[in-house]
Amino acid sequence: MALPDDTWRSDLLPDLEALYEDLHRHPELSGQERRTAAKAARALAAAGYEVTEGVGGTGVVGVLRNGPGPVVMLRADMDALPVRENTGLPYASEVFATGPDGESVPVAHACGHDMHVAALAGAAALLARLRARWSGTVLAVFQPAEELMSGARAMIEDGLLDRFPKPSVVLGQHVGPLPAGFLAHREGPVMAGADIADVRLFGRGGHGSRPEATVDPVLMAASVVVRLQGVVAREVPAAETAVVTVGRLQAGTKENVIPDTAQLGISVRSYTPQVRRLVIDAVERIIRAEAAASGAPKPPEITWAPGAPVLVSDPDATRAVGADLAAHFGADRMLPLPPVAASEDVGLYGEAAGVPTVFWFWGGTDAAATTAAFQEGRMDELPSNHSPEFAPVVQPTLTTGVEALTVAALGRLGVRTAS
Repeated sequence: MALPDDTWRSDLLPDLEALYEDLHRHPELSGQERRTAAKAARALAAAGYEVTEGVGGTGVVGVLRNGPGPVVMLRADMDALPVRENTGLPYASEVFATGPDGESVPVAHACGHDMHVAALAGAAALLARLRARWSGTVLAVFQPAEELMSGARAMIEDGLLDRFPKPSVVLGQHVGPLPAGFLAHREGPVMAGADIADVRLFGRGGHGSRPEATVDPVLMAASVVVRLQGVVAREVPAAETAVVTVGRLQAGTKENVIPDTAQLGISVRSYTPQVRRLVIDAVERIIRAEAAASGAPKPPEITWAPGAPVLVSDPDATRAVGADLAAHFGADRMLPLPPVAASEDVGLYGEAAGVPTVFWFWGGTDAAATTAAFQEGRMDELPSNHSPEFAPVVQPTLTTGVEALTVAALGRLGVRTAS
């Protein structure tokens, strides 16, 4: 079902743009999204939704019942990252917050979740305005802690699928370094599954001048990091895809003291259960073997945190949504999407409910700059998600995000007939 016209833009866009810039200026870390959640809740209430706050921590759920028909869930994540923003924007973040380890860290919306929130707020308001054209229920979900891969699970465990209408389909989208105004989608696996390991290596500390009297966990950790780089290169079949990244290595407090322990944070990305098991087993084998080779006084501790499954965009539902989006935006603005090695926990909702999930990307980078970078072979120079320089251009990114969610939802809802 297409939008009747674009008159909504003059009424809703000024407030939505202000909301986006406000959220960008005031980012909040995973699990701390109280201010953001309050803004989302107010936007839903103003549009006539039944609003419930505090779901799965700081999550917000809005329900708009409009007669019999399908229940369409629209989801946006709210959390920001411990990154110092370097965009130079007049509404750039200068926020610092206390991280999980108790240290003060800079905070920025370097992944675009502020744009996700503003787009869902706009789609929720627009669907409320168009309720004479559809029948069913809209379930608007503002999720915390996506960056920790824990927010979706927390909302499900807090009764999202029991306390609220059970969805018939889950719709989600992510802004990225594509030309603003364009969308990209694919059928089947869209984003990799994620597994996160926290590793503690044990040594025997001592004076830096007498390494022979110690077991150096720093050298042990360095050896693990180097050896892990061979897992994908030498153990994963060439036709398969996986990523192993050590994003955190912490050890010691002073240059002339060999510490007792070292810690590693490891991320594994994969697309199939077989490769996932292969890589996890290899990571654990290497960690234990390097500890043994170093003469560690005790085996390492390896703790795997709950991650996210492979995000699969249901083929049949994706084809239908893609056709609706192409009809609205034009086929020339629909791009093919290769598999993305990053991960998302939105797939947990559809998996838990046993319903299709449809997920797509939309562009947030200045179209002229993107085109020039492509023509000059400089695409890798464009800021991407999680970069200190990443921030979507406000327009046409926001308008596209609002309309994409609305068009996709209208196509899944029932058609209201005249009484």
